[in-house]
This record gives sequence, C-alpha cells and structure tokens, in this order.
Amino acid sequence: MISSVARRLGLGLFVMWGCVTLIFIIVRLAPGDQATVALGPDATAEEVDAARVRLGLDGPVVLQYFSYLGRALTLDFGQSYRLGRPAMEAVLDRFAATFLLAVAAMTIAVVVGVTLGAIAGGRPDGFVDRTVSALTISLQSFPTFWVGIMLILVFALHLRLLPSAGGGTVSHLILPAVTLALPQTAIVARLTRSSLSESMQEAYVQTARSKGLTESQVLVGHVLKNSMIPVVAIVSLQTGALLGGAVVVENVFAWPGLGSLIVSSVAARDYAVVQAAAMVIAAVVVTLNMIADLTYSRLDPRIRLGGRT
Repeated sequence: MISSVARRLGLGLFVMWGCVTLIFIIVRLAPGDQATVALGPDATAEEVDAARVRLGLDGPVVLQYFSYLGRALTLDFGQSYRLGRPAMEAVLDRFAATFLLAVAAMTIAVVVGVTLGAIAGGRPDGFVDRTVSALTISLQSFPTFWVGIMLILVFALHLRLLPSAGGGTVSHLILPAVTLALPQTAIVARLTRSSLSESMQEAYVQTARSKGLTESQVLVGHVLKNSMIPVVAIVSLQTGALLGGAVVVENVFAWPGLGSLIVSSVAARDYAVVQAAAMVIAAVVVTLNMIADLTYSRLDPRIRLGGRT
C-alpha cells in the first residue's frame, strides 16, 4: 500500500510539473507583450526594454523556464506587477472564496444528485425514473453562463430575494453555488441511477429481500453503499471541471474568487499570477484524486490501491 501511495504521489508531482510547464508555454505564446501591456501604448522603447529586464523577460525562454521552475519549487512565483504583491499571496487570498464556492456547489450536487439517482434507480423504467432522466438531461444542456443570468433575472431582479453579485455573506453564495452545481448534479444523478439499477439485480439483493427486509432497508442498507464507488470516482474527476466552471460563474456573479482573478490576470498578461493559480489548482485536483483513491478502499475492502483483491 505504501508503495502504491508513493507511485501515485510521484504521478501527482509529474502532473503538476506538466501543468505549470504547459501554462508557462501558453502564456508566452499568447499575443501581446507583458511589458507593453504593463506600461501602456505610450511607453517608449527604452521604457519597455527596462520593464522587460525588471520582469525577467529579457533572457532566452529556456533560461526563463528553468529560473521559473527553480523558484516554483519554493512556491515563489514572483511579484504581480499589476497588484504590487507576491503572486502566490494574491492567489491564496482569492482561493479561499473559490474553495468555498466549489465545496458548496459539490455539496449541493452530491446531496441532490444522489437523492434523485436513488429515487430513480430504486424503481427503474417507472414514471419517476423517466422524469428524473429528462430533468438531468435538461440540466446538462443549458450553458452555465445562461443559467446564471436567468437566476439573476428571476431571484435577484424580479423576486428580489437574493443579491445579484458580490460576496461575503451566505445569501451572496446561493446563486453562484446553485449555478455551478446544476451540471454536476445531473452527472451524479445519472451515474447513481445507473449504478443503483445494476446493483438491484445482484444476488445479494434477493437474499436481503428473502430475509424480510423492506425495499427502503435494502436500498439504504445494502445497495446504496455498493453503488457509491463510481459516484466517488466521478466526483473526484469532476473537480477540474468544477474549478473550470467557477471561472465563468465567478465572472457572471462578480464573486471575488480565483476565477475572476485568473481572467483579469490573463487580460493583463500578469504571468506570475496565472502560473501561481495553475500550480494551486493542479495541487488541489491531484490531492482530491488521491483522497478519492483512499476512499475506494473504505467503501469496498476488496479494493486496494495497488489493484490487489
């Protein structure tokens, strides 16, 4: 088990290296020059050259990369020229808000999705099953930004029940969390329904019924636990999509999180902040995937990290 954890940790570090390397390449291939953007179009050539030296952009790209990689090992991504503070400090300040939004959205998705999937999967091919299936397909069909705008129009502008933008209170969190959660809710519900439907055909279910257990006892006490393994897998794999969706949702609702910081930093060619944000997101995704692997063995003792049974 220890060797398996070590292998996964090594793979996680490799993924993080690949992520920060890819971001380093992409931001430098993007049109525009950081020094020119920082100084404005009226800057002279001498001022731009001086800014490039100050920002560390005057040397060969290969040397810039190795210098950047060496500093990244100590979580030093340099200063944000736009914010006038260390890039990692700015990212961590905003990450708390994004983490809160992601946790709230995933909680909604898991609770509502598992509930809908259990209701539908407990009686497959019935009216409720077809209704839930149609609902989940609809939830996945609507673009996230459109859903956010519609929720603002209904609950903020028309009913005046919730604020349309900003952060700091629970009421500010509700609309962006629901918007971000809806596509994930559909995925969790459909997977739970499918897994439950298959598990209901297993022999142990018939044995439980023969002992006089009610359908609710069979569903909750036996089938649901065995059906949670693929749900845990998809929840961990959807973490990246959740953080990616947060970029759109945070800009729609002006939520003061990491997504809005990334968008503004990309527009300003603030390389340090973009690279620091990529590092943090990669670390979160890798960590959650490792936690999911450990959770598998808790849900089913036959599963081992090394693939042994």
